[in-house]
Amino acid sequence: MQSSDVKLSYFTMPVHPPGRNYLETLKEDREAALLADALGFSEAFFGEHVTDVAETVTSSLMFCASLADATKQIKLGSGTVNMPNNHPAQVAAQVAMIDTMLEGRFLFGISPGGLRSDAEVFGNLERDRNAMFVEAIDQVLEIWASDPPYDIKGEFWEITTARTLDSEIGQGVILQPYQKPHPPIVIAAMSPHSSSVTRAGARGWSFISANFLQPVWVATHWSKFVEGCNQVGRRSDPSDWRVAKSIFVADDEQTAKRHGKDPNGPYGFYYRNIMRKLIGNGRPELFKHDPEMPDSAVTHDYVMDSLVIAGTVDSVVEQLLAFRETTGDFGTLVYAGHDWADAPLARRSMELMATKVMPAFNQALNHSTAQSNRNSQPTDSNAAN
Repeated sequence: MQSSDVKLSYFTMPVHPPGRNYLETLKEDREAALLADALGFSEAFFGEHVTDVAETVTSSLMFCASLADATKQIKLGSGTVNMPNNHPAQVAAQVAMIDTMLEGRFLFGISPGGLRSDAEVFGNLERDRNAMFVEAIDQVLEIWASDPPYDIKGEFWEITTARTLDSEIGQGVILQPYQKPHPPIVIAAMSPHSSSVTRAGARGWSFISANFLQPVWVATHWSKFVEGCNQVGRRSDPSDWRVAKSIFVADDEQTAKRHGKDPNGPYGFYYRNIMRKLIGNGRPELFKHDPEMPDSAVTHDYVMDSLVIAGTVDSVVEQLLAFRETTGDFGTLVYAGHDWADAPLARRSMELMATKVMPAFNQALNHSTAQSNRNSQPTDSNAAN
């Protein structure tokens, strides 16, 4: 059973309506991160997309760097570095730099990249991006674990500074990260029964379950993680599991439903955008609670009803407890950031989430754990027997 409080984290892709002023959305995304820090969110992750006017952070590492001096306690994460689109030596050097700037407050989120137009622009659309992903992270880790001039050969990249190394002046040497042996590695899991989660368990990584995946499929991730941990004798710990969710909290139910469930509101826009991308990429099953559902049943209304939690504090707590009944224990609840179509409501939702929802949610979990422990204690008659 859960024995410690669930942490609160933040993640944004981000997704803004095309046509919004780019400078304004960057400032908005930054303001959300600063608010999360002030409210005591434990982490904040930021997406990375190059060819999308809705998903407008082009470098998660650069965005994290912009927050280094402005944040106090929050850990900042790449959400994610799309490994096939970057040279491993570049990633190794840049991650070492941001990890040092943050003095260890960095989380290294990685993925093969899910945006097909990014894959196309980098010439990877028809390549095996999963194989590129594995080779890239392996080479990054090898760079950090080895001495120059390096001798790293793969199918996609070869890395050496043998011809130009001058150790006396530091030439040909890639810097090491602040955290040893490297920053914590986090992957995103967006498929039912994800094999990537098994790989994460076996490699000592943690993972985030996507907020656009049906709860019944989120629940499959834990057994896959345990499977990977068991392969290497690693203890599987729910603290290594982050679960993302689209949540809107308001002071009254009418406002919550109007803003959080409106098909034309910011949450509605987000899911319309994501559905268009993922279903267009042949992934309608991600949105189905039953694989036998016809594709035609995956409507925008269905997705909004089943994936967005909206309500007052008490209502959201109840919905989160029901969600957790489906998924099982997880260590961190990741609040998904959405466009601030109404900035005061967006800020208020984050405030209520941090100051009201999470304390009540954890209190309910701790009460349930205590009750379960009492029920499991032997009675006096059982003890005598």
